[in-house]
Amino acid sequence: MRTLHQHAMSRRSFCLCCMSAATFAATGGWLTPSQAFAEARNIVDMIRDDAAKSSIKVHRLRHNVSILEGSGGNIAVFTGPDGKVFVDGGITASRLGILAAANGLSSDPIRYLINTHWHFDHSDGNAWLNAEGAAIIAHENTQKHLLVAERVADWNFNFTPSPLAAIPTEVFTSEKSLTLNGSILKLKHYGPAHTDSDISVTITEADILHCGDTYWNGIYPFIDYSTGGNIDGLIKAAEENLAAASGKTIVIPGHGQPVSNRTELRAFRDMLIAIRENVAKLKQQGRSLEETTAARPTAAFDADWGRFVITPAFFTRLVYEGV
Repeated sequence: MRTLHQHAMSRRSFCLCCMSAATFAATGGWLTPSQAFAEARNIVDMIRDDAAKSSIKVHRLRHNVSILEGSGGNIAVFTGPDGKVFVDGGITASRLGILAAANGLSSDPIRYLINTHWHFDHSDGNAWLNAEGAAIIAHENTQKHLLVAERVADWNFNFTPSPLAAIPTEVFTSEKSLTLNGSILKLKHYGPAHTDSDISVTITEADILHCGDTYWNGIYPFIDYSTGGNIDGLIKAAEENLAAASGKTIVIPGHGQPVSNRTELRAFRDMLIAIRENVAKLKQQGRSLEETTAARPTAAFDADWGRFVITPAFFTRLVYEGV
């Protein structure tokens, strides 16, 4: 059973989708399009402002791999003679804090950045990391989404195309392997899950698995249906993560407590399956979204998973949309 401390999260762990859910929770419902758009603009500014003020916390793991917590999604940094390898780039406003934390790990130059998917809270730092010398690697769908104006309906927000410096130049379709810093890095596309661009990153010699936003540790996840995500794909991704992890594997979630393991990953998978089944039964009975939400299909899990800004009602809505 998780304690409150284990799944309570600081402001520095907020991401854009989480802020939108907080607005939902505070207002008791969805805003009008004009209100939501204005709110979303403020959310982006809030994230950037908060990232500029928040400190970066370093979690040292093993085999020269560390996690930087405090700027968007959890960032992994792998140091060594081939240069620093970043997995996700956080938010640009955290640049100085991220650089200071990374420089505290080693004097190696920054050479590679791997995006686990296209979302703002994982790729906003692409341009400045590229300016530091990082080649950007991602799934082809991440490149596709960053190249164009993209709308996320559940945020009611339109993202403009990213600058060319932020666009991944090395892309792949299914799997890709890199040999860096004495280890093999395996990149694998999940298929549609949190988005249609999600990949896992395995640092094999260290036995570390970065799941990106296919895994949220101790909190209900966001699913972006606008860019290809769905609940069934997220469950499938959780199964793939479990298959890839052993009892000794260090598992890095996209959000939530950054150092995790297979046991916590299994609990996430089981939660997704149970809530999906509950919601599906209610929907098959002809229940509306409002009636399904009122039935509290997440009730058995809310104490452990529902205390952050992806509320039980919001997560029910996301699951309902996909079953």
